Amino acid sequence: MIFKLGFGKSTVDIEINKNNLLGVIEPNPVKVEKCGKEEVKRAIENPIGTKRLKDMVKRGEKIVIITSDITRPMPSRLVLPEILEELYKAGVEEDDINIVFALGSHRKHTEEEMRYLVGEAVYSKIKCIDSDINDCVRMGMTSAGTPVDIFRAVAEADRRICLGNVEYHYFAGYSGGAKAIMPGVSTRQAIQSNHSRMVAEWAKAGELKRNPVRQDIEEVASFVPIDFILNVVLDEHKNIIKAVAGHYIEAHREGCEFLDKLYKVKIDRPADIVIVSAGGYPKDINLYQAQKALDNAKHAVRKGGIIILLASCKEGFGEGVFEKWIMRSNTPEEMIQEIQRNFELGGHKAAAIAMVLKNSEVYLVSDLKEEIARKAFMKPYPDMQSAFNDALNKLGADSKVIVMPYGGSTLPELN
Repeated sequence: MIFKLGFGKSTVDIEINKNNLLGVIEPNPVKVEKCGKEEVKRAIENPIGTKRLKDMVKRGEKIVIITSDITRPMPSRLVLPEILEELYKAGVEEDDINIVFALGSHRKHTEEEMRYLVGEAVYSKIKCIDSDINDCVRMGMTSAGTPVDIFRAVAEADRRICLGNVEYHYFAGYSGGAKAIMPGVSTRQAIQSNHSRMVAEWAKAGELKRNPVRQDIEEVASFVPIDFILNVVLDEHKNIIKAVAGHYIEAHREGCEFLDKLYKVKIDRPADIVIVSAGGYPKDINLYQAQKALDNAKHAVRKGGIIILLASCKEGFGEGVFEKWIMRSNTPEEMIQEIQRNFELGGHKAAAIAMVLKNSEVYLVSDLKEEIARKAFMKPYPDMQSAFNDALNKLGADSKVIVMPYGGSTLPELN
């Protein structure tokens, strides 16, 4: 059997004997009534837990729309025109609207990237800016001690509209909702405080109610009110198949329920070998982003098994502190111990990779230099087939294999 797996903006083939194949973790079939712009429009016209946006905002109010950066698959260029149309119906002027890209701790955009994200028509009319961790306003402190330091343009707005896509997050449970504010437009110190709870038992993918990271994120909204969200769920081809709009918790939860129906996949037993693609660009733009697929794959592999990760990582590590942690560590265990002693944003991703390596080997097929892959405690390979053949040689010709073509999205769960 031949599988085509996403790698950057192209695909890579892998051949697997059907006798080895334990399963393929693909999205579940779900009923989709509308998609794309039609579904976005339907959600805006039928908000959950709030009035329609056009009935909430007023002419003369300063409005900020917070959306995702280039590392996220959020299709802002499709969603923004529908949101803007709703604002225009309320008499809002273009000059009173700012679009803010929620960078969190990520790098700034080029002008070309901004144009790509929002589309030429929107970029030519509406002011688009990156959030800036060095220009923030202190708005309070959560009960967990996280400083609520928010990008000035967001803090000083009269109305805040948050856009995002809902997918699994390896310690916040799910992306989307109030995550556009925390960590989206927060300071590095604030993000570090919030993310330090990633080591808690319930800080994991698919968990909301008991998740201390998500609870802290949503408490931030009591200091920085979110007037309206629009979140989307994407299929494996990055098409919008579900949109939710309205209250930052109520609408978000409906998006999470739909995501579970689509991407939470039951498996009977873990495999000896898991072959996982992050899903191609932008999910494998760097190792910092591709880590999410690796974290999802850990739920499908047995202890002592092998994960083969396919991820371009064309931009290298993708984050300075993350790179520093990997380059200076001598063993994966050292990173885990260090993150518990001295939590540092960026280092948390290195520690998350180390936690996977505690239970399984990782073979990496990427555009990274071999010595870099080895420094990250992964075994580099030039192509998928040689990595797979080596894994079979090590674990046995009859090893059972699970394939995850959309590893950045799908979450395996044992029956």
